[in-house]
Amino acid sequence: MTTLRPFTCMDLLKFNNVNLDPLTETFGLAFYMQYLAHWPEHFQVAESPSGEIMGYIMGKAEGLGENWHGHVTALTVSPDYRRLGMAATLMSWLEEASEKKQAYFVDLFVRVSNKVAIQMYKQLGYIIYRTVLEYYSGDPDEDAYDMRKACSRDVNKQSVIPLIHPVRPEDVD
Repeated sequence: MTTLRPFTCMDLLKFNNVNLDPLTETFGLAFYMQYLAHWPEHFQVAESPSGEIMGYIMGKAEGLGENWHGHVTALTVSPDYRRLGMAATLMSWLEEASEKKQAYFVDLFVRVSNKVAIQMYKQLGYIIYRTVLEYYSGDPDEDAYDMRKACSRDVNKQSVIPLIHPVRPEDVD
């Protein structure tokens, strides 16, 4: 049985098996600690009965006015536990946390080359809101899709009307 529970500092010592994926963004310890300190309600781990970390989601609440939203900073599932609905469960959890914060929408960024993730997010009800040029560093840099899903507060779904023209990272608010 999988347990969903809040991420803790000790999990930072146990989550390498989840982060060893070329499509998973890995951050410095200070970055994880910042999220844990500021947005603990948006940081969840899925744990196996043996205590192994199966996956985690890290996010935050940000923005002003009608741009108040939940943001998925990182979602990753260990290769051993993929295709079992774990990512969908973690996303649903963060969406509910965003609803409790009365967000207008939930957004995330995903590499345009990550077709599997894009398809999964679409199946979860996310749309491609806009393209962010050269968002991911590399050789060459890679574009990202900013994907969004409206929350119940956005009754008219204004937050998910796609933008036609791409933007640069510095133009993302």
